[in-house]
Amino acid sequence: MTVSETPQFGVGDASFQAAGGTAGIERLVEGFYLAMDQLPQAASIRAMYPEDLTLAREKLAAFLSGWLGGPRDYAEKFGAISIPQFHTRWTVGDGERDAWLDCMAQAIARQPYSVEFAEYLLRQLRVPAERIRQAQQARGCPAGQA
Repeated sequence: MTVSETPQFGVGDASFQAAGGTAGIERLVEGFYLAMDQLPQAASIRAMYPEDLTLAREKLAAFLSGWLGGPRDYAEKFGAISIPQFHTRWTVGDGERDAWLDCMAQAIARQPYSVEFAEYLLRQLRVPAERIRQAQQARGCPAGQA
């Protein structure tokens, strides 16, 4: 692939397409929740979810679809969302942020993504993960204190 043929992730639906469209995002989400169930460091974030992850999977897949430049399924199905505000119901510190990113890294590694897209996606996911942690800090709730 030449430089001119390299997709510009984050432009139009290039990231959505690189993720494999709707089916690819659903595989990514499945891998994410599988990692959350398996990684010992993810126990604290897994405890934030109900036993049945059906709705959580649907919401994350719908969010990622629009976030990656695809169909804006989340807004259509669930309404508007402010990611940091939505997550203030839980205590999210450095450990929770890092565990979430570990689960995403493992899920990304299981996908047939190009190295460039895999690195790009994980780098981009760090942004909302950090914003969620910062929202907790702004509320004055360090990890472990809700």
